[in-house]
Amino acid sequence: MKDIALIDDNFIEQNTHFQTLIAEIKNGFATSTIEVPMRHHHDFRNPKEGIDSTLLLMPAWNPSTEAGVKIVTVSPNNGKYNLPSIQGTYIYLDAHKGKVKAILAAKALTAKRTAATSALASSYLSKEDANSLLMIGTGALSKNLILAHASIRPIKEVYVWGRNFEKSQAICNELINENFSIKAINTIEEIISKVAIISCATLSKTPLVLGKYLREGQHLDLVGAYKKDMREADDEAIRKSSVFIDTYQGGLKESGDIVMPIQNGIISENDIKADLFELCSGKKQGRQNKEEITFFKSVGHALEDLAAASYYYKKIKNA
Repeated sequence: MKDIALIDDNFIEQNTHFQTLIAEIKNGFATSTIEVPMRHHHDFRNPKEGIDSTLLLMPAWNPSTEAGVKIVTVSPNNGKYNLPSIQGTYIYLDAHKGKVKAILAAKALTAKRTAATSALASSYLSKEDANSLLMIGTGALSKNLILAHASIRPIKEVYVWGRNFEKSQAICNELINENFSIKAINTIEEIISKVAIISCATLSKTPLVLGKYLREGQHLDLVGAYKKDMREADDEAIRKSSVFIDTYQGGLKESGDIVMPIQNGIISENDIKADLFELCSGKKQGRQNKEEITFFKSVGHALEDLAAASYYYKKIKNA
């Protein structure tokens, strides 16, 4: 074990430069020889909570170079125990001889790579002069999504909404010294029509982003609602938008934000404009004009984990 790098949450927190991490993930989507099988998604009973928990296994490998697997649990009720709903570990491997090179804390790894992926999508889908952001949700992702979006767009105003106002205010307090103003708000409706980017990271089963409030030119970034019975945006929102996903592999199968509208005939698979492989490789274009409303749905992809694990492994070896 002495040759295995142990990369904890604190190291990841202290050694993240979002613009560089975004570039690493972009390179993976654009030029990758990385192979990614469909992730294993297992819901299992949790009688003590009366709601299912989830086990996710997310492998990826670059033949003869590097490999890795993330083992994650999702426990939706963990908020009442003051614990994150998503917990796990990432095992980073030498794909030539099979040696374990590093074990990384999956909580921080997932938060950073997810936020970086949303910002990567935003670089193609939001307007270049987007200067305001509404963050819906107060979990571990929220702070990272704000910082990642602000790293690639000139964000000057940020608003935070959560079911618990004190948690929204706590995020604002953490980010009070950043180069943007930040304010906790009581209702989504009071600000949703006024911002350029709407980012949503929740476990909601009912839509929080309603299409009737959306206006021309906005970008919608949905990264929560990871199961088929969960939704963060309603049918009108998706009907009014140009729809993009992180990958066809996961996006068309796992999230209610895409699965339900397809099942209900609101959109078809052919209405999906592109995924990140197509955007990053230049095969397809993102935003077409300033009036377009863009809709990005992310369910997560093991390529992002492997790219981020490689990024942090190089960081700790050069420390």
